[in-house]
Amino acid sequence: MFALNFYAELYDELLRAGRKTATIRLGDKTDKYQEGMVVWVTIGPRFGRRQMLYSAILDRVECKRISELSPRDIERENPEIRSQDEMISFLSRVYGEFITPAHNVTVLYFSRIDE
Repeated sequence: MFALNFYAELYDELLRAGRKTATIRLGDKTDKYQEGMVVWVTIGPRFGRRQMLYSAILDRVECKRISELSPRDIERENPEIRSQDEMISFLSRVYGEFITPAHNVTVLYFSRIDE
């Protein structure tokens, strides 16, 4: 089973409210994640204790350059981010790297599975 882990301080409310339905990950992750895959959505620190919120199905997995991200991609990642420049700044903080519009990212669109 694979997990999509999110940092609680950034995403807890958005995930619980169902306002976050995609995640943008740095690099090409298409070998790891595929459409139709069921994953756990978790929150917690890296290398720390995590809480499983729910299971989700990956509806779509796309690798593209940051410059190709649509406003909808960005909104589904985080409704508070409005532009590619803001997304670059955000990803730079999360990954601790210098990121440009030419970097590849993987957009994972997911839907919650209710039991």
